[in-house]
Amino acid sequence: MTKLIITGAKGRMGQTLVACAERDPEVQVVGQIDLDDDLRTVIKEGDVVIDFSFHEATSKFAEVCAECGKAMVIGTTGHSSDEASRITHHASRIPIVCASNYSTGVNTLFWLTRKAAAILGSGFDIEVLEMHHRTKKDAPSGTAMTLGEILADARKQQLKEVLRHGRRGITGERTATEIGMHSLRGGDVVGDHTVIFAASGERLELTHKASSRETFANGALRAAQWVVHQKPGLYSMEDVLGLNNL
Repeated sequence: MTKLIITGAKGRMGQTLVACAERDPEVQVVGQIDLDDDLRTVIKEGDVVIDFSFHEATSKFAEVCAECGKAMVIGTTGHSSDEASRITHHASRIPIVCASNYSTGVNTLFWLTRKAAAILGSGFDIEVLEMHHRTKKDAPSGTAMTLGEILADARKQQLKEVLRHGRRGITGERTATEIGMHSLRGGDVVGDHTVIFAASGERLELTHKASSRETFANGALRAAQWVVHQKPGLYSMEDVLGLNNL
């Protein structure tokens, strides 16, 4: 049985993780930490820390995990370059799964997007569309940015140089190299993501729609059970699912 400590336990995803873990006989939650709590008080009780707190807290939690030799699953997004660097540094001491989305369907979307971009080539214009609930604080979503990074990498581009956030006014013609990114917010949408490949005469759309946070929580639990058996390093959910071997 894998013993879990959940940080950000009072948040939406934290509560969903606790509920899903209670129904999974292979895992046990031995600690629930929120932002005002000290992870060190329970760290020795667990095998792995699942962090769905806030990006500013993640690197501090990673430091404690590294000090105590505990694996980590990171679900926070929006990390600054400095925060991301510190997380990567700790991966030299402990195994860490870091993903913008833990849904098995979304990670299949990542894989399909990479394959489609390679097959279709530069003759197709690319747009990424995402929609989330009205209370989501960051935009674009971490998942949308991961899709953008996959697409830019497939075209041997730097995402920051070709990313176009929405359009307004007289923008001129769309360039062939840009990757459009659009964020919608409203209602209680859990998470919708679409990658559009558009060319003259045809259009291909790859879409994933999540209707329950349990898809993310169950994926994170799967990652937690997997990562405790790995060597130190930084892993993705595609590693967990074995998609990188296909």
